[in-house]
Amino acid sequence: MDGERKTLWSGRFSQGAADSTLAFTSSLEVDRRLARYDVLGSLAHVKMLSRQGIISPGDGESIENGLRRIMSQIDEGTFAVQERLEDIHSNIEFALTDMMRDAGARLHTGRSRNDQVATDVRMWQRDAILETAGAIMDLERALMARASENVDVILPGFTHVQHAQPVTLGHHLMAHFFRLQRDAERFADCYRRTNVSPLGSAAMAGTTYNIDRLYTAQLLGFGAPCANSMDGVSDRDFVAEHLFAAALTAVHLSSLCEELVYWSSPEFGFLEMDDAYSTGSSIMPQKKNPDVAELTRGRTGATIGDLMNVLCTLKSLPLTYNRDLQEDKAALFAAHDRTVSCLRLAAAMISTAKFNRARMLAATRDGFLNATDLADYLVVKGLPFRRAHEAVGAAVRYCIERGKRLEELSLEELRPFSDLIEADVFEVLPIEQCVRRRTSLGGTSPEIIPVQFGEGETVLRKQGEFIAGERERLDRAFERLME
Repeated sequence: MDGERKTLWSGRFSQGAADSTLAFTSSLEVDRRLARYDVLGSLAHVKMLSRQGIISPGDGESIENGLRRIMSQIDEGTFAVQERLEDIHSNIEFALTDMMRDAGARLHTGRSRNDQVATDVRMWQRDAILETAGAIMDLERALMARASENVDVILPGFTHVQHAQPVTLGHHLMAHFFRLQRDAERFADCYRRTNVSPLGSAAMAGTTYNIDRLYTAQLLGFGAPCANSMDGVSDRDFVAEHLFAAALTAVHLSSLCEELVYWSSPEFGFLEMDDAYSTGSSIMPQKKNPDVAELTRGRTGATIGDLMNVLCTLKSLPLTYNRDLQEDKAALFAAHDRTVSCLRLAAAMISTAKFNRARMLAATRDGFLNATDLADYLVVKGLPFRRAHEAVGAAVRYCIERGKRLEELSLEELRPFSDLIEADVFEVLPIEQCVRRRTSLGGTSPEIIPVQFGEGETVLRKQGEFIAGERERLDRAFERLME
């Protein structure tokens, strides 16, 4: 390679940029992972140039052959990256011109680095979304599988980290499932807005060449070209949206892992983490620490930080392209890698955790989890709810003072709180009955939880169809492009 060719824009300058400037502006360490997408985008562009008669068929064929050779080198891991060049896009273009000389130098006709990079990032993000959606599905499956095994396992439900009402473990795990459903839906929505082609927007004003943007969008599997060339090169909403979806997914994972950490403590004893997803102590031989769950929880901050990073970068940028936008990829790539790894390990932790059914049930004996059921009993008997609430509160205070549970009180002890209380109250107070009677849609009763499983199966089927359908569609488009 010609040693003087340090940048694609050097013709304007009488001397080269300082080494410190080249190092400061280089994005090569980050954007190497765009190499394959850059070749695909270039293949679509050159096919269009040749088809439109903007370059000769011979030059078009030569460029295509060179790009296919470069793609093979990328796939085989043999593509020689020149560290002195500022990014992967320069590396690919210079490699092509070294092979094809004048023909290769015609590739960039009617195209700018601005629309080129934006197109590459959108193609990368489509694949990233599909990968993330698949990892979410794996965790959803793990949660639903464990929920179906534990439909009748009873444990305390919490509000304010205080015992509230008894629930089943199956019900609790499905709550996390439906959080993840919303995460998957957000990524799918983001995919639709990502799947728009900026290629052909050029620097920001479009081009004087007779290009066909519909054709390049079709070749690359995009739903449509962007409607406005200025917006096409400056839009990073899709990046911010992806990062928001990743950040909220991380928040949901952090909540799940918070419970795994607490539940695995001796004070709770609700579960034991598998050895494969735990670590020990360097000084205390007895320790078994839930480090994977803790690290997942801890890495949430970094993902939220990636979102804030990009939002703060975007907040003051005038139209159209500004070099600040180079900074979006480091945050995007890091958040994606972190989110997928955390999702996969969360699925493994859930799948292998050992739940202590007896300990969970024993924990429901304290904290008056059946108090609401006693109030509801009185309401059914005709007492207004607010008065029933007050009566049961007084009964709870009576129990606290005497070290008793509600279900341990005799009928004679209960009657002073309301003359509506009769012997049938003892059919209501057992914790197991409190759970079984909650048969409202979305409730915790083992009788109604299978409805959630049915909804979950529908969710997984639709998510699977989306992932498989888009993956097949993109693969077909790229196979045709490489022919």
